[in-house]
Amino acid sequence: MAIFFSSISSVISILLMITAGYFCQAKGWLSKHFSNSISNLLMNMALPISIFVSMVNDLNPKALSKLSVGLFYSILSTFVTLIIAWLIVKLAKVKKGRRGIAIMVITAPNTLFIGVPINLSLFGETSIPYVLVYYVVHIFLIWTIGVYLIAIDDPTNTNTKVKFDWHNLLPAPVWGLIVAIPFVFIPALGNLLKSWTCITVTLKDISNLVTPLALIYIGIMLKKFGIKHMTIDKDVLISYLGRFILVPLVTVLLLLWGNKYFYNIGKVFTQTLILQAALPALAVVPILADRYHCDVKFATNLVVSTSILFIIVVPIVMLLINI
Repeated sequence: MAIFFSSISSVISILLMITAGYFCQAKGWLSKHFSNSISNLLMNMALPISIFVSMVNDLNPKALSKLSVGLFYSILSTFVTLIIAWLIVKLAKVKKGRRGIAIMVITAPNTLFIGVPINLSLFGETSIPYVLVYYVVHIFLIWTIGVYLIAIDDPTNTNTKVKFDWHNLLPAPVWGLIVAIPFVFIPALGNLLKSWTCITVTLKDISNLVTPLALIYIGIMLKKFGIKHMTIDKDVLISYLGRFILVPLVTVLLLLWGNKYFYNIGKVFTQTLILQAALPALAVVPILADRYHCDVKFATNLVVSTSILFIIVVPIVMLLINI
């Protein structure tokens, strides 16, 4: 019972932050362009710094080498689900402006903000390196392929052929990861950076802005669009199916196969990867949708509703994991 309530508390904290954004917008405390300002701040500063800080603080070459097999499973499951998600969206004829969003919601979970606290409460601190393995894979996915898929689905783009633009594959958040690589693999650089407390504290404080600002942004969008207008249509149901059934199922099957015939990564690592696969949608998806003129209402709807549904999903996933 304690585990159940610990899981729910992480989800409730998300909903409270979203409510704060909704309340501020309802009171008229925010200017008309405030949501755009949040989007720019997150995309161009807070997110890149957050990724940089996470990489430098939580990863090292030795840890990466030990987690290489889990990294392989994470990459394999991610790309298999990405391909399946793309096929489902294609076959279901999801509307333009929603296709990239649906693929991202199906494939990319909210690994850090929900995944870390839930894994801490359920499996303890030993699971955190495993969460970070999954997180590293999804950094690449979200800020490269994910951004590109949403960008080419821009309904304001009237070209029948979308020109491949490398800028879509190297947005600002990816530069946070690229810049962090030397600090991870050259210990002297990492230690030098950590010795400058004024810099590390500043970077950490800026990175801490990501989650609250992203969730406040969702609350603002909810107020602008109106909760009453949130609907469950075919595209929403397809996204639910992919996020809570398809991705966990593919992950379970790959892990069962890999643990039996390839290399057994152990109980806690296996449980962690399965739980990560069943998390709700990433909070920054509406910001990406807004940036590329896609259906922000659809994206906001999915982030909020998957976060609420996760309260029901958690005990079911934990039951299956224990079985």
